Amino acid sequence: MKHAPFVTHRGIVAPLDVTNVDTDAIFPKQYGRSIAASGFGPILFDHWRYLDAGDLDSDHSRRRENPDFVLNREPYRRATVLLARENFGCGSSREHAVWALRDFGFRAIVAPRFASIFAGNALANGMLAVELPAAQVAALFDWVRAQAVPEVEIDLPRQRLRAAGLDFAFDIDARAKQSLLAGWDEIERTLQHRDAIAAFEARRLAEHAWLG
Repeated sequence: MKHAPFVTHRGIVAPLDVTNVDTDAIFPKQYGRSIAASGFGPILFDHWRYLDAGDLDSDHSRRRENPDFVLNREPYRRATVLLARENFGCGSSREHAVWALRDFGFRAIVAPRFASIFAGNALANGMLAVELPAAQVAALFDWVRAQAVPEVEIDLPRQRLRAAGLDFAFDIDARAKQSLLAGWDEIERTLQHRDAIAAFEARRLAEHAWLG
């Protein structure tokens, strides 16, 4: 599946000041019966976001929102960058967690560290996971809280995150960077070699006709 390329993104930041946010908090297990890869935005952070319980058959637009939860407040309802703490995305390997974040509208997540499987799932779905030192993340939390509408710019080619008065560099694996810039998942990346694959198949068939 080809994703929207991630080059430069400017958006509102939502601060989620919780450490060790696991995938069950991001995408609760009762929704895991669905294997659809979309439509999960309304159940992102379900246990924190709503005051009543929900399931796959719920009309989430009619549920009671928790007014204290960050994504239920302006301007964070419109956030496209999530600011988090240490070990974001730990727990099970469910890809649904990334699907829910993406469907809500997030293009990037910033944290001191991500669980490795979550980071891989984010990349596979065209979402940028930016790791910054804990001190820089703390500075971003302070900055976000001081703004009426906290907007940052993430420049992937230059590997910079910028806000008013802040400018942080971040590292990213070269292969991951190329995939995000091009909008490739692993299948799309493989298909960039389609001519070489076709030539190999033709050559192998010519050498081993019985395979046909």
